[in-house]
Amino acid sequence: MRWIILAAMMSGAGSAASADPALGVWQTGPDRKGQIAHVEVTRCAEALCGRIIRAYSAEGHEITTPNVGKRVFWDMTPAGTDRYSGRAWVPAHDREYAATMLLEGNRLKVSGCVGPICQSQVWARPN
Repeated sequence: MRWIILAAMMSGAGSAASADPALGVWQTGPDRKGQIAHVEVTRCAEALCGRIIRAYSAEGHEITTPNVGKRVFWDMTPAGTDRYSGRAWVPAHDREYAATMLLEGNRLKVSGCVGPICQSQVWARPN
């Protein structure tokens, strides 16, 4: 599955001990096969991490994939208002990238770059 999961997380305005609006479950955009994932964002020490907890086919049926349970981003630390930066893993490439996340209301813009080439995906809360 291809997840353009390159990241930077949300609201860095509060302390690490306060409730962060980025915590919880987010739904990725579809990959090239139309599959989506649910990523759970949790605290990892002073940073945020994300792990794939479920995957769905283009038709909306839950599917089994080797990526479920895998960490897709980590070390996401505050990098400004509603912004985080850290590292992400993209399953389709099986590579790590520098990543940023930006919380925009109920949306999470996840971006990653290799040199000057960047890609983004907007995640939302699942229904």
